Amino acid sequence: MTGRLGSLDEHARRLSGTTLARLIADDPARSTDFALRAGPLYANFARQRYDRTALDALFAIAERADLAGALQRLCGGEAVNATEGRAALHPALRGDAAMTAPARSAHAQARAALAQMRGLYAHLADSAVTEIISIGIGGSDLGPRLLVDALAPPDARFRVHFLSNLDGHAAQRLLARLDPQRSAAVIVSKSFGTRETLLNGAIVRAWLKDDARLYAVSAAPQRVAGFGIAPARSLPMWDWVGGRYSLWSAVGFPAALALGMEAFEALLAGAAAMDAHALSAPLRENLPVWHALTAVWNRNALGAATQAVLPYDERLRLLPAHLQQLVMESLGKSVRLDGTPVEADTVPVWWGRVGSDAQHSFFQTLHQGTQVVPVDFIGVIRADHPHAANHSAQLANLLAQAEALANGKDSDDPHLRHPGNRQSTLLLLDALTPEALGALVVLYEHSVYLQSVLWGINAFDQFGVELGKTLADRLLPAIEGQGAADDPVTRALLAQLRGRP
Repeated sequence: MTGRLGSLDEHARRLSGTTLARLIADDPARSTDFALRAGPLYANFARQRYDRTALDALFAIAERADLAGALQRLCGGEAVNATEGRAALHPALRGDAAMTAPARSAHAQARAALAQMRGLYAHLADSAVTEIISIGIGGSDLGPRLLVDALAPPDARFRVHFLSNLDGHAAQRLLARLDPQRSAAVIVSKSFGTRETLLNGAIVRAWLKDDARLYAVSAAPQRVAGFGIAPARSLPMWDWVGGRYSLWSAVGFPAALALGMEAFEALLAGAAAMDAHALSAPLRENLPVWHALTAVWNRNALGAATQAVLPYDERLRLLPAHLQQLVMESLGKSVRLDGTPVEADTVPVWWGRVGSDAQHSFFQTLHQGTQVVPVDFIGVIRADHPHAANHSAQLANLLAQAEALANGKDSDDPHLRHPGNRQSTLLLLDALTPEALGALVVLYEHSVYLQSVLWGINAFDQFGVELGKTLADRLLPAIEGQGAADDPVTRALLAQLRGRP
């Protein structure tokens, strides 16, 4: 490893023969000193495989990279998306912590859109509509879907259903369960040109037989109008918000319908509080900075190729999917901002599942597999259900799994030996409130951005998504029998598609 991260190799070699159990035993204060709180969110990094000296080196790197200044530049509206020459002002969607002219302007636009959302919510609440179909994909789907699954009350005024997949079976199965007379649809697409979304939108539009119950969220009002959706039923998006960072905007309108506007605004407030913490806390007390430095340590110093995120709360079962897109689409880059190759490995593969189910699935590999997989464990201290025994058992499993990964278990029988020394971070929410979930998601957003700064890459473009979609557009006529393919393997596959009844 070379460049600003090169010094980490020395510390990794120095610690290579030291176990987590020994690090903790030799430094009793570590269990509290390697932990911090930001509002409703507590994080403990004591079971990460660095000591105080290595941690000092990480924070020295943070100082040299000016992570504090990077956060100011992001939230202040500078053109941090250098390859596309624009800002990434998603923090302005939820608050005004950065008192710069671009941030204030963006926040004013966000507040105006929020007022429009309140008006449309009231209009729908006065109608016979009870079912909302949210049509979008990627960032227009995963974030709002997470919010609804995590926070929607059982007695919500609206039930929100998500349609993202291009496979026609998804639309067929969903619409079979719903009454078109009691349904409305929200089509969410920044460009209003995404093929998957427009095809599903056309299916739902024909099923509804009433354009007055079609709504849109888009940055392309002319295309929205061309689809038959009146401006009064259209909400804005902006080019300074990337899809995977957009759930705080009108993209979250379907979630606001499920949660209620008051809860949605509480979500924004919790997110804004984490922004304020990130901007004001010193590096050593800054939760996104700790998280980002830990991620870089695991990837570059310890060579971890994957990262698991394991929420021990059923309501957070979609968090791994949202984070998978947020992290891997943002950091899946091999070229620095100046066009040169990166000097170190960037993002590992992110994956995960809700905790207690996952224990009966892939935890065998986490405990005894040949590769060490760092884990973010996420727990909720106070449950919102009355089943105390279940919640106690859930928390016991959460703590036990983190302890077992770190400490392992020796045995004369090699099949029964658990090597331990497997690192994890434990995140605890006081309760799963809108404020807490907002803070948790923003923690990851800022951590992702800070990792991109340390690697010298752009967290906000996504050119790697486009090539396959462009090829699909080119191949569609060939699929329908009206063209050919240049690639010889694709030609052979087309022959199979056309040759089967």
